[in-house]
Amino acid sequence: MNSQAPAPLPARILVIDDEPDLRTLYELTLLRQGYRIEAASTLQQAREHLQATRFDAVITDMRLPDGLGLELLRDLAQQQRPERCVVITAHGSAENAVEALKAGAFDYLTKPVDLKQFRSVVASAVQETRNVRLALTKTDGRTAMPGAAAPAPGKPADAVAILQKLVGETPVMRAVKSRIVKVAGSMAPVLIRGESGTGKELVARAVHGCSHRAASPFVAVNCSAIPENLLEAEFFGARKGAYTGSVQDRLGYFQAAKGGTLFLDEIGDLPLAMQSKLLRAIQERTVRPLGSAQEDMVDVRIVSATHKDLAAGVEAGSFRQDLYYRLNVIEITVPPLRERLDDLPALCNALLARICQESGLDMPVLSPAVMASLRSLPLNGNVRELENILHRAVALGEENLMQFDMPPEQTEQPVAVPENLQHFLDQQERSILVRVLQETGFNRTAAAVRLGLSLRQIRYRIARLGISTPGEGDAAETLDDLA
Repeated sequence: MNSQAPAPLPARILVIDDEPDLRTLYELTLLRQGYRIEAASTLQQAREHLQATRFDAVITDMRLPDGLGLELLRDLAQQQRPERCVVITAHGSAENAVEALKAGAFDYLTKPVDLKQFRSVVASAVQETRNVRLALTKTDGRTAMPGAAAPAPGKPADAVAILQKLVGETPVMRAVKSRIVKVAGSMAPVLIRGESGTGKELVARAVHGCSHRAASPFVAVNCSAIPENLLEAEFFGARKGAYTGSVQDRLGYFQAAKGGTLFLDEIGDLPLAMQSKLLRAIQERTVRPLGSAQEDMVDVRIVSATHKDLAAGVEAGSFRQDLYYRLNVIEITVPPLRERLDDLPALCNALLARICQESGLDMPVLSPAVMASLRSLPLNGNVRELENILHRAVALGEENLMQFDMPPEQTEQPVAVPENLQHFLDQQERSILVRVLQETGFNRTAAAVRLGLSLRQIRYRIARLGISTPGEGDAAETLDDLA
């Protein structure tokens, strides 16, 4: 006797468009994929279908005879329906696309619709709807019926494990975790803001890990560490012979992240020329590798991060306004450590467990005195600085007791007023740059990271302050002379 479970029914999709030719094209395309299709030409007809039936995805044009497709998004959200909605917008209407994503659209497509991309996006929307419905069933023991208020979707077990890596249960950290779960199911770009060392990449990985793209690649890119002349090849790839030394085809970051998430760290350091090319790739969802006559279609979700004020960059002309609005559809702000000091014990235990495991050492004791000492520190470098302190403490510890190499308390001394303020500040900056360059073996990239600067910024400062490095000529001053 065959005891196999019955095959799941084909997904049911609602297609809404007032243009008969386009509606028929979408229907035929989806019927060939094995889906069950229902169609509507107005908002009113769509609402009647949704009232009567539960769907696996909804595809709607932005503009309909009796209103906007965005009204359906609000209906679905208000009724807590699990159906994911794909919105079709006019070509080049970036504002409409961003508005749709902010309103809760799973994804958007621009006219004329590329049918290969159409099939891919619809398949992803169907899968996400079924994931949410499964989570609802596991949480509630039942599946919500159409038109009934459903409980908020539960988090899958793997998502819970991912969120546990974001250590901390203070209200600000719970808010971050809640926002991650809320935005993970969308294709909307996410901008993560926070000071250096707060864990922005960990948040980006959590967004990816909680999404339907979790099984696909997560590609992290440090935008400030790539030489400007290599940016296009690194992002979009290159064909063999496209430039000197290019002996074989190479994939760019967009192609490497196919089906997954592309994380653009320190996006504020991207040059304006590259910002324009990145904007086009995001809008058109295609990239042209260097040396290629063909464009590659790319399916990635963009998550970016910055410690800078990008809005101020827009005002100053250093960051494109259109790219800013395209990246900042959903914002997640990661709090600095000083705003969640109650998380210190849990953070210290988690960091120490990893440090000791890697070092093969026993877990040291965290005494109340040690915790009090840590809370008294400014910790301007946030979690990264805390980790460095704990690394040193473990190395200096004896018999499982933490010993901190704390800086001695200093009495504030008034600084004499200089005769020439700019000269005084330049000398201070020069002295710091020289010391850090020496300590990093004249590695400008490492020095820039340590000082929270981009490679271009540190090069500019080195040139402006007249700092010469060894190997720049016999007549040049050495760093040792300048120190």
